[in-house]
Amino acid sequence: MQLFYNLFFIFIQLLVIIICLYCLFISFFGWFYKDNHLKYSPKKCFALVIPAHNEEQVIGYMIDSLHNLNYPKKLYDIFVIADNCSDKTAELSREKGAIVYERFDAVRKGKGYALEWMFNKLFHMQKKYDAVAVFDADNLVSTQFLIEMNNKLCAGHKVIQGYIESKNPFDSWVTCSYSISFWSISRMFQIPRHNLNLSCNLWGTGFVIDMKVLKEIGWDATCLTEDLEFTMKLVLNNYKVVWAHHAVVYDEKPLTLSQSWKQRKRWMQGHAEVNDKYLFKLLVKAFTEKDLTALHCAFYLLQSVRVTALITLCIIIWLQTAYPTGILGSIHIPYLFPDAYIWSYLLYIELLYTPLLVLIEQKFNWRVMLGFLTYPIFTLSYIPITILGAMDRHNKKWVHTQHTCEIGIDDLEKT
Repeated sequence: MQLFYNLFFIFIQLLVIIICLYCLFISFFGWFYKDNHLKYSPKKCFALVIPAHNEEQVIGYMIDSLHNLNYPKKLYDIFVIADNCSDKTAELSREKGAIVYERFDAVRKGKGYALEWMFNKLFHMQKKYDAVAVFDADNLVSTQFLIEMNNKLCAGHKVIQGYIESKNPFDSWVTCSYSISFWSISRMFQIPRHNLNLSCNLWGTGFVIDMKVLKEIGWDATCLTEDLEFTMKLVLNNYKVVWAHHAVVYDEKPLTLSQSWKQRKRWMQGHAEVNDKYLFKLLVKAFTEKDLTALHCAFYLLQSVRVTALITLCIIIWLQTAYPTGILGSIHIPYLFPDAYIWSYLLYIELLYTPLLVLIEQKFNWRVMLGFLTYPIFTLSYIPITILGAMDRHNKKWVHTQHTCEIGIDDLEKT
């Protein structure tokens, strides 16, 4: 039993070290953005799809921003999925000039199911689209979005993720923490993978899929993190997601810790479900086909395990140091390094590295500096969220995040 106990702790420590070093190494390739700068005249025809559940407060601003795109109006149509709505989302969307499809399904609830339902309708429409773009109802879209996506599609790319900017970065300490997290992840994961010709992740909104690819492999991504699920499905089918840094979508972040907790728990539930469904398949593909893209995606799925294990080790060390004769003091952990505090150092490095990434992203200002005072609280809250999400991963109940930030794209970009 002691041998098993020792091997388990050694394995966890090795896993943490390998993934930490790997993430740190590839993040260096996120200090710059490699773009081919190829420009093409507007050619691709887009179906812009917005799944919306009771979004009457914000849907009008979103549709207005799409009407304001710097792209020929004849080359895109706006579709709103009024999904199980009990408010005026459908009515307001029609008034704003969108094509509205109302969906009512008490069993198959959630964004993934709504998208699958809408995509099947698009496949059978008389008008044919080259690509579909997916947004959230609370978003605002920059005027150059479709120009940038057209450039990527014409250059031969099939699936593209745009840059997700924060719509309300300084409304509260929670929104600021969200923004810091997204800015740093862009530099730590998304841009490095683009530069290294690996696959980026889809981020739930602001992404474009070539219609032929969507028809070929089907959507079928209906877990609570449908974006992550479809990313893994793409990689298993030998497709990659590329990054469009200048195709900007503004996304509203939750205001309170309670709202944030519910949203991130849903993400972690979906993450754990995708882990169960795709991790082994990705590892098999990585080692049998020597596929680095699949290996990286497998490592990404292990992020929640890495962070939880790292912080748990730190807590155990701190408790053993503070209470050497306590219950934890009697537990023998076979550390790989003589100085057990190296695990704490890894955690500190990760927290200290984030400001550097935000600085590289050119988002650093005095309000962001204040945000870093509370950012560790936001980060540490992922421990219970990740654990609870993993335990509740088979619960597919969709928890709606209320959106209330009423601002137009012109006012936002001026700000």
